[in-house]
Amino acid sequence: MNYVFHLLVYFGVYAILAMGLNLVVGYCGLLTLAHAGYFAVGAYAYALGTLAWGMDSISALLLAFAAGGVLSLLTSLPTWRLKGDYFVMASMTVQVLIYSAAYNWVNFEAPLGSLSNLTNGPFGIAGVSRPVIFGCKLSSLGAMAAYSLIVAAICMGVCHLLQTAPWGRTLKCMRDDELATKNLGKNVQFLKVQALVVACALAAVAGAIYASYTSYIDPSLASMDQSILLLSMIFVGGMGNLKGPLAGAAILLLIPEVLRFMNIPDAVAAEIRVMLYGLMLVLIVRFKPEGVAGDYKVN
Repeated sequence: MNYVFHLLVYFGVYAILAMGLNLVVGYCGLLTLAHAGYFAVGAYAYALGTLAWGMDSISALLLAFAAGGVLSLLTSLPTWRLKGDYFVMASMTVQVLIYSAAYNWVNFEAPLGSLSNLTNGPFGIAGVSRPVIFGCKLSSLGAMAAYSLIVAAICMGVCHLLQTAPWGRTLKCMRDDELATKNLGKNVQFLKVQALVVACALAAVAGAIYASYTSYIDPSLASMDQSILLLSMIFVGGMGNLKGPLAGAAILLLIPEVLRFMNIPDAVAAEIRVMLYGLMLVLIVRFKPEGVAGDYKVN
């Protein structure tokens, strides 16, 4: 049963990440490669808040949410006029900057959490404690699974409200015809910034849950592989609604777990997983370009 709880924790984390990324890619039509960077920002904010700055779990979770949103605002404002390939390159730059900061912001003579040693560099941060909610520490896997799924359900409710509100419909209009949206008097650049802030704040929340569950984080959270995995989830599951990201998160989470029961040698299991990801993407693009449960197809 603990194995199932472990999968549920990860499903909650990846569902939040995919739902947030869907706001940017599926509703705005912007392809971003920086989503894993904000996932790492949330994880580091939570870890530092609980370990170095004496914050409780709820306050640290809110700090992660705010850190992801504020950093996204600071990085998206200079690029709000970009689109297409230029926006992709700008997002890749942000991803590299976040990874480099996590890897190099270290001074072993300074205490963790200080301006000289904010991330502990390549050694990462260990000993992140499990959340304490209303005085109850979530030490069991079942409790962590419930926590992850409840937070994911709250994020899904927020995304549903946003996507069904006039704001969400305006995003779709901007995605389909940006010029027409401008002619309706909408500030499309500001809409893009708003969507990025919400998506990256949600990614930071997922990072906080991940950090509290694994108790250890390092710069690999902000790697390009992670961003590509998240994009694969929404491409496979589909975009433009809430069902697609959830389906994609479940599918790509289960693929490596299925491989565990196929007696594939560990030396080649990772390569086979990557091959399956690639094969699935090719098949989806060829036979169902809108995804398994999506409404929008990337042109």
